[in-house]
Amino acid sequence: MKPEPVFDQPWHAQVFALTVHLNESGRLDWSDWAARFGATLKKHGVAKELNGGEDYFAAWLETLEGVLAEEGAASPEEALEMRGAWERAYLETPHGEPVQLRS
Repeated sequence: MKPEPVFDQPWHAQVFALTVHLNESGRLDWSDWAARFGATLKKHGVAKELNGGEDYFAAWLETLEGVLAEEGAASPEEALEMRGAWERAYLETPHGEPVQLRS
């Protein structure tokens, strides 16, 4: 029997891995991260279904983008531009092919 994937979408795994990398490289304190992420989840409503799927990782990404903006690593505008670039790349990529950003 084939095991089910841990993450629903590849981008969920990627944003999780990026956050872990930032922590392991000393750019993000995990206690601070947990407090910020908890505040984002609370802002979106604890009663809302946040099961580790799309809503959960949208909140995760929102929190990470906020941290990166505070550090000056990526402004909200840059994050929005990058989201748009990835969305366009995804929509233009034939099914089954790897999604790649254009230079």
